[in-house]
Amino acid sequence: MPRWIQRFLVNAAFTAEPEPGQASVESRAGADATELRIRPGGPDLAAFPVLGITRRRMAFVVGAIVAAWVIIVFARQVSEAAAATSRAAAAVERNADLRLSVVALERELQLIQRQEYIVQQARGYGLGGPDEIPFMLAADAPPLAADAPGSASVRVGADLERRSPLETWLALLFGAGG
Repeated sequence: MPRWIQRFLVNAAFTAEPEPGQASVESRAGADATELRIRPGGPDLAAFPVLGITRRRMAFVVGAIVAAWVIIVFARQVSEAAAATSRAAAAVERNADLRLSVVALERELQLIQRQEYIVQQARGYGLGGPDEIPFMLAADAPPLAADAPGSASVRVGADLERRSPLETWLALLFGAGG
């Protein structure tokens, strides 16, 4: 009989109260009872190697829990560091955009502080010189014709290319020839 079964039986025999009419505990346990460690109050769980929790198993479980905790804490730190890096990169980009905006605003400030700009804006409000005649276009005025003087389609002083209607049709049908 395996030793752990013997231990269990001996421990069970020493913890149980004898029923009336049965032999005493010492006589039931036999000679092996004096060799074994006896704990009052229940069977010795150390006698069951499969069911018992040994120090080695407990140390392994505690070590696994500590290792998992360390890994989780490390992963959290790594993710926080990655988030901080991305926030820093976004801040660098935002600062570069703000620098460009500040430079553009400084140029605009220099422009609007020039006397020519101030005079032009004053004319827009009808505050010209004493010999100037202010005028305004009506709100419902039609747009200028495409070939009106000063329009973008015809430059002042530009040499206009005059083609005959036949040349225009031939260029349209066969493409511009050299």
